[in-house]
Amino acid sequence: MAIDFTFPPELEALRLRVRDFIEKVVKLGESRIGDRDEVDRGKYLQVLFEMREQARAAGLWLPHMPEEWGGMGLTHTEMAMVQAEAAKSYYGPWVLNCQAPDEGNMHTLLHWGTEEQKEKYLRPLCEGRVMSCFAMTEPEVAGSDPTLIRTRAYQDGDEWVIDGHKWFISSARRASFAILIARTEDDPDRPQAANTAFLVDLPSEGWDDVREIETMHGSTGHSEIVIEDLRVPAANMLGGRGQGHRLGQYRLGPARLAHCMRWIAQAEVALDMMVARSLDRFSHGSLLAEKQGVQWMIADSALELYQAKLMVLHAAYKIDHRLDFVSEVSMAKHFVANALNRIVDRSIQVHGALGYSTDTPLAGMFQHARWARIADGADEIHQMRIAQRTIAAYRDHGTTKVATGDLPV
Repeated sequence: MAIDFTFPPELEALRLRVRDFIEKVVKLGESRIGDRDEVDRGKYLQVLFEMREQARAAGLWLPHMPEEWGGMGLTHTEMAMVQAEAAKSYYGPWVLNCQAPDEGNMHTLLHWGTEEQKEKYLRPLCEGRVMSCFAMTEPEVAGSDPTLIRTRAYQDGDEWVIDGHKWFISSARRASFAILIARTEDDPDRPQAANTAFLVDLPSEGWDDVREIETMHGSTGHSEIVIEDLRVPAANMLGGRGQGHRLGQYRLGPARLAHCMRWIAQAEVALDMMVARSLDRFSHGSLLAEKQGVQWMIADSALELYQAKLMVLHAAYKIDHRLDFVSEVSMAKHFVANALNRIVDRSIQVHGALGYSTDTPLAGMFQHARWARIADGADEIHQMRIAQRTIAAYRDHGTTKVATGDLPV
């Protein structure tokens, strides 16, 4: 039998090393930082970069990148193990240098970049010397349909001139460069061939970061950008003219799954907290853990977390084996995001007023979880695509088996 859900001893040992590092280094560092809005900026940065140096020393740096780029060379399946431990803490993925959006940008540059682009942009990103952003979403058009992008680029000699409007560009104010998607083709053969990707050095004249958008969980680095007469060297085109849509989709598949891996970590934290609370809280003659209503919430959460883990592992397996993974990643993204919302919500309910307060991390986790149902494709877009693929599978094969994982059962 080829199906095996265990990791070999060396990878299981790595998982435990990551767990130990998160518990003993990262969570301790987070306690030293405390409230990010009140801590001294110098102390904040000192603690963060100290943790990064400890990650390097522990051999836990850059787990998703090849060894020749200073990484650990882990597969997507193995990364599920790392992210599911690292993301149990707020800074865990950043400390290991496998955080969004940099992780996805690293994969993109490795696959699409020229040798010169890799040395200029990928090398410092892998070394942790810079941060990056991915600028695609626009306020005037549906973010889930990149064929509608209005940001335009036209060639002027050895430069491209770009005008447009972007928003919800994560990490833009901290980034040293952006991967910017702009429309370069007026009448392409297919709508998906209209856009091109460019590498933009930041700061640059013509790139105006006008504000950080306030969200449900505060101002967290999602910028609105106005682009006027931005000039980019022709050598900074990434991946070829008209290839922006393909590049974006290549980036988003594994990036969506990486989000799911981190969401599994948060869901597991919420479930652990729910069970711990139920075993500690006494009310109306018994512990909450002995009450059927609470047991059902625990059971539903355990069932959903189990499903989430299986879906992520299977989608990661398909990516690693160069199989068509689009449908599986889409289903995983939709399911895990919604499971996270439900599990955190139940944990808040079991904690009662304490869960609704900010004395536990649950309130913040719930605000972040709501974002998960919008980020990297809203629920409804994934549902539409899943339905389309399921209908197409039946039309082509007389069965929906291919659209439900194409598993041997």
